Amino acid sequence: MLSTESFSKYNNLENQSTIELLKIINNEDKKVPYEVEKSLNNIKILIDKIFNKMNKGGRLFYIGSGTPGRLGIVDASECPPTYGVDNNVIIGLIAGGDNAIRNSIENAEDDFNQAWKDLKNYNISSKDSVIGITASGRTPYVIGGLKYSSKNNILTGLITSNTKSKASEYAEVVIETILGPEVITGSTRMKSGTAQKLILNMVSTSLMIKLGKVKGNKMVDMMLSNSKLVDRGIRFVADELKVSYKESKNMIKKYNSVRKAINKYKKKET
Repeated sequence: MLSTESFSKYNNLENQSTIELLKIINNEDKKVPYEVEKSLNNIKILIDKIFNKMNKGGRLFYIGSGTPGRLGIVDASECPPTYGVDNNVIIGLIAGGDNAIRNSIENAEDDFNQAWKDLKNYNISSKDSVIGITASGRTPYVIGGLKYSSKNNILTGLITSNTKSKASEYAEVVIETILGPEVITGSTRMKSGTAQKLILNMVSTSLMIKLGKVKGNKMVDMMLSNSKLVDRGIRFVADELKVSYKESKNMIKKYNSVRKAINKYKKKET
């Protein structure tokens, strides 16, 4: 039996008080970062391989179904506003298409060939990279996508919560976080989903830093698309250049970019 499908060690959950349920879930969630820590070396290897391709213009694709697919889409969709990259730099694909982001599409994950069809819609090539996300490691949509990608000399990675899964046969770099049974048997949106989110954060954040989208600890290319982000940009510039908030505000208003404001000021000073 798959680790993710093994029976929960908790029983009679319906008879537990709210605080007892919270303690149970919290105690299980505490295990996640420690398991992720065991995979840091493989995560590092995968990031470095992807960076080498992205640094030459390659893209990164996430493929998954259900919760993993949605997590991939969330991670990909947050990169353009946060780091100012194009929407086609990191792309999340989910079995069943965009409708599956909000709705369960029956049997969509069982189509072995669909992920490759989805990837080909983006003219994927050997310059690109694909990460499959599947708690079980046996999702046909992910397995097929990784297999066809591998056959076409595309870098492949896998994030899973089971050892020696079928999907791992087609991944160059495998990241396994073995978390044991979920609180609710088979509900892999819980610990497994949390592990996936942590790892995706590491992957995309590290890539954006390595691609020069962060200066010091600041998102210098973020889109200044609302008042909160404009205020953040003003504070970033003020801190970096050691100028007043008012002066920084004027620069942001003029250039509408943290990076441009900093670079123009420093150029003027030299």
